[in-house]
Amino acid sequence: MTRRLYPDLRQLMSDACRVLAARGLADGILGHVSLRIGSDALLVRCRGPQERGLRHTTADDIHLVDLEGAPAAAGELDGGWTPPNELPLHTEVLRRRPDVNAVVHTHPPAVVAADLAGLAIRPIIGAFDIPGNRLARHGVPVYPRGVLIHDRRLATEMNDALGDKPAVVLRAHGLTTTGETVQEAVLRAISVDTIARLSLDIAKAGGTLTDLPDDDLADLPDLGSSFNHTTAWNHELTRCASDPAPRSGP
Repeated sequence: MTRRLYPDLRQLMSDACRVLAARGLADGILGHVSLRIGSDALLVRCRGPQERGLRHTTADDIHLVDLEGAPAAAGELDGGWTPPNELPLHTEVLRRRPDVNAVVHTHPPAVVAADLAGLAIRPIIGAFDIPGNRLARHGVPVYPRGVLIHDRRLATEMNDALGDKPAVVLRAHGLTTTGETVQEAVLRAISVDTIARLSLDIAKAGGTLTDLPDDDLADLPDLGSSFNHTTAWNHELTRCASDPAPRSGP
């Protein structure tokens, strides 16, 4: 049963987990999503005694903890629930970046494969995905260590690589994206994954990755948050509901 505090936000976060899995960004039991609550707490996707993976997340899998991973309200971790081992990945971003409210960590095969193949996330697309173009144009850095971000020292290293950017690729590991909202952080992860998939396809076909020309970049309109976020999010929820089998592999 969904806990009393923040039921709508818990539902939003469980939706986010299922969207990520349906898109093939979080196969199996890997990946997690968090949302800042006040100055010293966060809602985060936790693991329980009957772990089923992100594709089967419900609001009951979302728990309120403090920045050290302790329960931030009565009963939050009762019954064998534990925050993810990589909780510091989330908490250090929230500590350092006041502009960030939501953090997504996933293991997209295409993103990992593209990075290991030497293919950076670049603005190779235009109207195909305008928010994705803008994200790539500003650069998606790489954290070059394939480690589990299980403590503050490693999370600080990852944050140093992330800097003020919205996303960072974790070499041989996965992807971390950020946003003002859960929806924005998830949609950014999808955009990075889309560019990685296209880059791999182009390379497999013998093509050369080429950034969109400046003239084309200048003519790309900002379609606004209503279209880029609200409409796109509604599509993802509908897609998730109608496509229960997530994709896997690059």
